[in-house]
Amino acid sequence: MRCGIWLGSVMAMTLSMGSLAEPVPLRTVLAQKIMLDLRYYCTEPVPAGHCRTPMTELPAALADLISGSELGGVIHFAENLQDSGQIKRLNQQLQQAASLSRHAWPLFIAVDQEGGRVARLPKHQATTFSGNMAIGATYHAHGVRYANQVAQVQAKELLALGFNLNFAPTVDVNNNPVNPVINVRAFGDDPAMVAELGGAMVAGMQQQGLLSALKHFPGHGDTEVDSHLGLPQVRHDLERIRAVELAPFAMIIRQQPPAMIMTAHIQFPALDNSTLPAKDGRALLKPATLSRRILTDLLRNELGYQGVVVTDALDMKGISDYFSPEQAVQYAFAAGADIALMPVKIQSPAELHQLDTLLDALEQQVADGTLDETELRASFARIQALKQQLPTQQPDSGVLAHPEHRALEQALARDSITLLRNRDQLLPLAVRPEPAELDQPWLLLMPDSSRCQAMLAALQQRRPAMPMQCASLLSEDWPAVLSQLQQSSVLISAFVTPMPSLAELGGLDDVAALGGLQRAFVQQQQRLQQAMADAKALSIPQVYISLRSPYDVEQFGRDADAVLASYDYHTVRSVDTGEHRGPAFEALADVLLGLYPAPGRVPVQLPGAVPASEGKRP
Repeated sequence: MRCGIWLGSVMAMTLSMGSLAEPVPLRTVLAQKIMLDLRYYCTEPVPAGHCRTPMTELPAALADLISGSELGGVIHFAENLQDSGQIKRLNQQLQQAASLSRHAWPLFIAVDQEGGRVARLPKHQATTFSGNMAIGATYHAHGVRYANQVAQVQAKELLALGFNLNFAPTVDVNNNPVNPVINVRAFGDDPAMVAELGGAMVAGMQQQGLLSALKHFPGHGDTEVDSHLGLPQVRHDLERIRAVELAPFAMIIRQQPPAMIMTAHIQFPALDNSTLPAKDGRALLKPATLSRRILTDLLRNELGYQGVVVTDALDMKGISDYFSPEQAVQYAFAAGADIALMPVKIQSPAELHQLDTLLDALEQQVADGTLDETELRASFARIQALKQQLPTQQPDSGVLAHPEHRALEQALARDSITLLRNRDQLLPLAVRPEPAELDQPWLLLMPDSSRCQAMLAALQQRRPAMPMQCASLLSEDWPAVLSQLQQSSVLISAFVTPMPSLAELGGLDDVAALGGLQRAFVQQQQRLQQAMADAKALSIPQVYISLRSPYDVEQFGRDADAVLASYDYHTVRSVDTGEHRGPAFEALADVLLGLYPAPGRVPVQLPGAVPASEGKRP
C-alpha cells in the first residue's frame, strides 16, 4: 500500500520505531491508542456536554494536551470544517502540536467522508458525490468504475486538506428496509456486489495514499435500531452471518486489505453469546466492539486481518448507556481493538483532565492484570507500523472541487437515476407550446425550500418557457399549496426517508435536535400523503421521486404514475447568488424532460414495487 499523506513541513520527523533507544512508556502506548473528537471547545465555563462553539482553530490548551499526552489521533466533524484554508490551517496546527511531543509521532487525522448521506467537508468547496447506493445503482452497467474513481477523488481532496484517514467505505449489506442508519450508505443488499464495490473503493483511496477504514464489522445492515441511540442485535444463525454480513469483509481482507476496520456496537449471539458486567451490575450480552471472540478469534485469527482495528465512537448509546468510559475502553482493548474512538469528551478547560483520568485508569488495569501489557504493546506496534507509512508530502490544493471531479460527481448522479414505474409512459413529461396547455403549471412539491429551489432551477434552465410552481412540505401556508395543486397539470413530489440520523448529523452531541426533526418529518409525511390523495382525486398525473432511500416508494409511490429514485438529495448553496443547486436535481431534470434516460438499477429488493415497464401510453 503506497501512502502519500501530507503531514506538513513541521512533520519532517523520524518515524523509525525500531531505532528507539529506550522502551516506550506504557502511558504513551495507551495514549497512542486513543482518538478524540475536538468538535466543540469553549474557553468559558459551561456545563458538561453543553458547549456548542465549533473548534476551528487549535486552542493552546488542546495543543498542550496533544503534545503532552502524545495522543494518537483526532476525528473532525462538519463543525470543524469551514473552508479549505481554515481546514488546512487547523490540521497543520494539530500536526505541529504532535511534532512537539517527546517522540514527535504524527496524528491520525480522520473524517467520515463517505459521500451521500454522510459527508463532512463543506459542499461548496469539496466534491460530495451521491453515495454508495447510487454507486450500487450503476454497477450493472459500469461495474466498479464509479467506486474506484470516486474513492480516488475523495482521497485527493482529503489529502490536500491534511487528512490522512477516511472512515469509509461502509460495506454493510443493507437487507433491512427499515434500517434507520445505514440504508443508502450501503451499496446494496447483494454481499458479492458490496464486496466488489467496497474493495474498489479501498483500492482507490489507498492507491492515492489515503488510509481507508471499512465499517461496521461484523455488519450493521440488518438492524432496526441505530447504535447511536440503542444496542441493536442481529439474531441470524452463523451460516447466514457468514454468507451475508461477514462476506464483504472477508473478501476485501483477502483481496484488498484496508488500513483499518471499524467495529459495530451490535450484539451477535451466534458469534458471541457471553456477557460482560455493565455499569449497573447486570450481565449484558457482549456487543461486537467489546467481544474478543469477534475481534480476535474471528477477525484476526479466522479472517486473517493484520491491520488496525478501531472502535466506532464509544460515546454512542449502544456503549455509553451500559458502560463507563473506563470500562468501555478496557473491554475494547481486551477484545482486540487497537484504537478507542471518542471515549471521552473534552469541550472546555474543566474537562482537560478527562484524558489523564482515562489513562490513569488504563494504567491501573495493566497493573492489576486486567489488561495484558504484551498485547497492548503489540497493538501499539501495529499503529506505529501504519504511521510509518505516512511520508511528508506537500498536497495539491488545486484539486478541491476540480472541474473533472465535479464532472464525475454529475456523471454518477445521472447514471444512478432509476425508473421504478412509468404507467402509461408519463415520462418524459411533454412540454407543449400551446397556450391552453401552458395555462396550467407543473407543481413541484419538495421536502423543503432548498430542494424545491434546486429542482425548479434545473427544470427552468432546460425548459424556461414551461410555467412551474414551487412548494415546500414545510410551507407556513399549507392551504395555499393545496390551492396551487388544484390548478396544476402535473404534480412532481419528492421526499427524503428515513429522517436524518445521528450518523449524518454528527453524533450523540446532536441527540437534542432529533425531537424537532421528528415533528417536522411527521408533518411532511402527512402533508405529502394529503397532496397525493388530492391529486389522485383530481386525476392530476403524478411523478414521485424518492430522494434517498428507495424503500419509501411502497409508501409514497403507490398512487404515482411515474416513480424515480435518485439515492441523493444534497444541494450546494452558491456563495455568489445564494441559490441552491444539486447534481441529483440536475440529473432528475434531464430524466423528467427526456434529455437523458434513467439508466440506474435499484440495488436492493423493494417489497411491493411495481416494475418500470407497467402499462403503455397510447
